[in-house]
Amino acid sequence: MSRGRLFGSLCGMVFLVNFARIVFAPLLSEFIEVFQVGEATVGIVTTLVWVGSALTRLPTGWLLTRYPRHRLVLWTGVLLSGAGLFTATADSIVMLGAGAATMGMASGVYFVAANPLVSELFPARVGRMMGIHGTASQVAAVGAAPLVAVVTTVLGLEWRAVFVVIGVASLLVTIALYATARRAELPTAGESDRRLLVAARAQWRVIAVGIAILGATGFVWQGLFNFYELYLVAKGLDPSTARTGLTLAFAAGIPAFFFSGRIVDRVPRVPYVLGVVAAFAVTVLALTVAEGVVALAALSLLVGYAIHSLFPALDTYLLAVMPDEHRGSAYAVYSFLMMTIQAMGASVVGRLVESGLAYDRVFGALAGVLLVVVVGVGLLHRRGLVPT
Repeated sequence: MSRGRLFGSLCGMVFLVNFARIVFAPLLSEFIEVFQVGEATVGIVTTLVWVGSALTRLPTGWLLTRYPRHRLVLWTGVLLSGAGLFTATADSIVMLGAGAATMGMASGVYFVAANPLVSELFPARVGRMMGIHGTASQVAAVGAAPLVAVVTTVLGLEWRAVFVVIGVASLLVTIALYATARRAELPTAGESDRRLLVAARAQWRVIAVGIAILGATGFVWQGLFNFYELYLVAKGLDPSTARTGLTLAFAAGIPAFFFSGRIVDRVPRVPYVLGVVAAFAVTVLALTVAEGVVALAALSLLVGYAIHSLFPALDTYLLAVMPDEHRGSAYAVYSFLMMTIQAMGASVVGRLVESGLAYDRVFGALAGVLLVVVVGVGLLHRRGLVPT
């Protein structure tokens, strides 16, 4: 059986993994009503998803030195299936939070194991395949709210049905992935990757570049998209229109993943990545001065396209530069540190706004910091200090 069918199963799995991370957001009002809690409490529940995603990334890197990548991906499916069914039975906010954290943990294991696997399955077209893989993930982000609406409003089912669907679907996709992996010719590139700390020391420059770029950019994006609806309301839009602005930003990610993965295979990678970060920073700066529905809608599309173009481009750069004997371990270290940094973005932005600073001022300052990062990494690249 071809690697293409295995890749198809991976796309199905990444859809469910990302859907499980995003699905809590459109259900917050349901949780507030059912568990009789406030916005701050359900906000902690959504945070636990991303904290869980960060916590398992470094341990997964250690496990990759002992087990094949596809085996950990399979265990991801089992964990996600169990977490979905567990969350469906939650009878308290604490139990719901535990389910959210566990679903986040499954995503952390998946991305650390699956991204190197995709790059090694198709070494001649890493960017293209990472882009398609990311597109499947982004479709889940865009479709989460509409699918939740179908289950809870159109079909009239409880919110628990959403998590039952996640649990059952994850089990079915895991079975399909197991069947395709048994018949596919699996890569052997990672067999010599057996020492996590050795890999981290050997690839520290690549790891540092990745953290500087996506740690900083992801920090800004986490702060922006979590408060995007409130931000647009503060600019004078009604809540419904503001919600549509966030949907536009996520929807723009679908073509961004698809095309950016192809572009990065054909151009010098570091300049392209820095150009994408600069474009994101400029569009965020433009948001701070824009007014009116048309301008804000257009900028929502541009912001969404720019940030989602970065994800496959940077992953392609990192996974292509890291050698076989270090790839899984070094990528895990990078992923853990990067996710830990960017997960704090929403919390920091929330505190700054609560202290009295305007959204425009906060996001303008953060965009300026991103431009400084672009200039700094660009200068290091010109001096030959950025691995290529």
